[in-house]
Amino acid sequence: MLRVLPNIEAALRAGSPVVALESSVLAQGLPIPQNRDAATRMLAAVERAGATPAITAVARGTPVIGLEPEELERFLRRDGVRKVSARDIPFATAAGWDGATTVAASLALASVAGIEVFATGGIGGVHRDAPFDESADLAELARTPMIVVCAGAKSILDLPATWERLESLGVPVIGYRTREFPGFFSAETGIALEAVADECEQIVDAYRAHRALGRTQAMLVVQPPPASFAIARDVVESAVQQAQRETVENGISGAKVTPFLLAAVTRLTGGSSLDANLALLEQNAGLAGAIATICCARANGHSG
Repeated sequence: MLRVLPNIEAALRAGSPVVALESSVLAQGLPIPQNRDAATRMLAAVERAGATPAITAVARGTPVIGLEPEELERFLRRDGVRKVSARDIPFATAAGWDGATTVAASLALASVAGIEVFATGGIGGVHRDAPFDESADLAELARTPMIVVCAGAKSILDLPATWERLESLGVPVIGYRTREFPGFFSAETGIALEAVADECEQIVDAYRAHRALGRTQAMLVVQPPPASFAIARDVVESAVQQAQRETVENGISGAKVTPFLLAAVTRLTGGSSLDANLALLEQNAGLAGAIATICCARANGHSG
């Protein structure tokens, strides 16, 4: 059922580092042409770190680890590409859809392939003003053992509630060179982190201990957006609140809410949130590549 591109399969068989990447950020999360820029930068960042990038998706009914060039072009053009979460994969497969995988779906597919490290921008979480509405990302993080590198949860969410859910679900969170849970576009949220790593080796050691104890959750590694692109917390919050009002005014609901909110925040911040998004995606991909490289070195009996 799962197609793995030959170069990715060869890397996995050889015990070489591979980093999974989601496709929803390219087909729904970012506008055209910035989505192409994001793909180029993320793929290159993983490769610079010495790892093989693997974009997850459902391509015309086939769950895939790695997109062929013409498939990636189709996803970047958004030609009938649907948003696919973990629960949607079976029907997307049966129906022959082109499906761009969310964080949850990407974790589900990458884990089947044996990939240990995944990079994204920001995870989903608990939605504001809707305490029973939370992303499937959280449930998947709670049952899929993998290192997930991100810039925290998306700024449009209820971040304190999301933090509490991560704790309740037993998902360990490690700050990479930060003592505060980042807020995607901003470095500050007021949520303090107890587990902080200054080097990638510490993250790998913690993950190995996590797995040795039989823990089945993912381990979340968070880092703030690059300092030159980070936006002040109050600026982001003001934009998000206005974007939420526009969501209600325009009757936006369901799967359309997150893309609408992100687009509105981009407009309300004069494009600075889009610049931050691109920068943090590239940075997270690079960190994931470095972590994956060390994971494989340790698994192969090397100290690096």
